[in-house]
Amino acid sequence: MKIRIYQSKDEQQVIDLWIECGLTVPWNDAKKDIQRKVNDSPDMFFVGEIEGEIVASCMAGYDGHRGWIYFLAVKPTYQKRGFAKSILQYSEEALLKIGCPKIELMVRNTNEKVISFYEKVGYINDPIVVLGKRLINDD
Repeated sequence: MKIRIYQSKDEQQVIDLWIECGLTVPWNDAKKDIQRKVNDSPDMFFVGEIEGEIVASCMAGYDGHRGWIYFLAVKPTYQKRGFAKSILQYSEEALLKIGCPKIELMVRNTNEKVISFYEKVGYINDPIVVLGKRLINDD
């Protein structure tokens, strides 16, 4: 798998990947999520490609205090081959290069399979509560 920065031509394949992996939700518009990332920090939006097919994605972000991982996805037919770990490590290295001291991410507490993956690659369940407030409704 070749990892590279997202390009606008990747949009539909990335959206299809997110849908196939169950990452989309009705209250978030995937096109808007992508455009917001491209507007903010396009150099931290990675895709994994095999023979022209997008098989993985990962968005990374850094706010000056900590880094974040979003939309880590691997096409189900390509899972269990180390691609998730590869694109995650690539994203971690990109964050480290810009001085990011810690990474956090959010996983729905019902997604035990994904929680297990993150625990296997060194992430721990921090004793925190995530609170959210919607400023823009995408619907």
